[in-house]
Amino acid sequence: MSTSSSPDPGAAAGASTALAKLLTPEGMRLLDSLGPYREDQALGTLTRLRAEGFDPELVSEALTQSRLRTAGAEKFGEFAARMLFTQAGLEQATRLPVSALHAARFRGAGIGSVADLGCGIGADSMAFAALGLRVVAVERDETTAAVATVNLMPFGNAGVVLGDVESLHRSALPGGEPESLWLDPARRHADGKQRSPGSRRIFDPQDFSPPLSFVEDLATTGVPMGVKLGPGLPHDAVPARCEAQWISHRGDIVEVVLWFNALARPGIRRAALILDDDGTRHELTSPHDFPDAEEPGEAEEADAPFEPGPGDWLWEPDGAVIRAALVQDLGKRLGAQPIHPRIAYLVGSPAERGPAPDPGAVQTPFARAYRIREVLPHTVKVLKAWVKEHRVGTLEIKKRGTDVTPEQLRKQLKPSGPNRATLIVTRVGGAEREKRVVLVVDPVKSTGAKATG
Repeated sequence: MSTSSSPDPGAAAGASTALAKLLTPEGMRLLDSLGPYREDQALGTLTRLRAEGFDPELVSEALTQSRLRTAGAEKFGEFAARMLFTQAGLEQATRLPVSALHAARFRGAGIGSVADLGCGIGADSMAFAALGLRVVAVERDETTAAVATVNLMPFGNAGVVLGDVESLHRSALPGGEPESLWLDPARRHADGKQRSPGSRRIFDPQDFSPPLSFVEDLATTGVPMGVKLGPGLPHDAVPARCEAQWISHRGDIVEVVLWFNALARPGIRRAALILDDDGTRHELTSPHDFPDAEEPGEAEEADAPFEPGPGDWLWEPDGAVIRAALVQDLGKRLGAQPIHPRIAYLVGSPAERGPAPDPGAVQTPFARAYRIREVLPHTVKVLKAWVKEHRVGTLEIKKRGTDVTPEQLRKQLKPSGPNRATLIVTRVGGAEREKRVVLVVDPVKSTGAKATG
């Protein structure tokens, strides 16, 4: 193992020749001079810089990094303008606000040092270091390690080690045995190769690098640790004696974190955390293990699904709530019932379907709220006539629990006119009286108050 400490060709030993050329004073000055990337100007910039005598390989790498920096602003904001990236590293990197959540958990537990095992481009390590933790970031890919070195340069309390996580002797790390661990296993194919950008995702936890079994073995040592995984992790793959926290940011479910030992909160087995743009956090938790059913609705067939009607409310739970199997818990908060035992929509009715409550009373950070206007049969003929009668030109089609393709259905309905509408294609009832319906709904506009959250 070796420790990377400076962005020069030596620190990039083994990295791509193009990146090594970029990691020089001349290369970094060139990159910083490019500014935000624009595809329509890239060819002209390439031609101009080559004419000015810059090495073609250096120019190409600088433009690549300029493009990645511009794309990285979505995750890292203004910090992206001084970072380096790889394409795969940017795709897998944690968003900055979510990294801050991770770091706060370690800091709140009174932890002073962390080893980031499989650090990638260093996104989480940056957040740890920013909160004052001593960080050793470990990465086995030399190019990625060189990139992480540059990204961690502003932090004197962080360093990068080149090494393989599974054969690592943690006591030999700079500063000795760390107090805690953070892992972000890479996705790889069965042949051991890491997933390339655009390739199919890997869902078997044993095909992660390191595999989940390695993670579980580490946890048995009692070391405080957190493990970031894809949000689609099957419930039966979640190890015992850990807290599983699904996190949603800007409406996207981005990850599940498994917290072990001192980093796991007592009495919490599963959680759904919603992070607003302003940093506000909303969380649902449960002390209970996962229900037997993996399907989104969680409801048992014995539960009496509610059949919706005009004037009722419908809630579409956030993906984190669904994956954490907390749909029924949310329903209890809302006084709502599942629309179907296997479908993650909740419905509720004003008393005797009389006057509706104030829209602010049905809003929640854990779900999107709608008011049901009509319930239509699921036939193209009826839907097409309805769209034509109401002069609908802008048509949003959502679906859950059916094999309908919204784009294909929209073409069949031929929307045309000045009005807008939202249709939800789904199933209602239980197994014995199930039927497919189309709900015409009106989204509940935000009032700034989320009374049920």
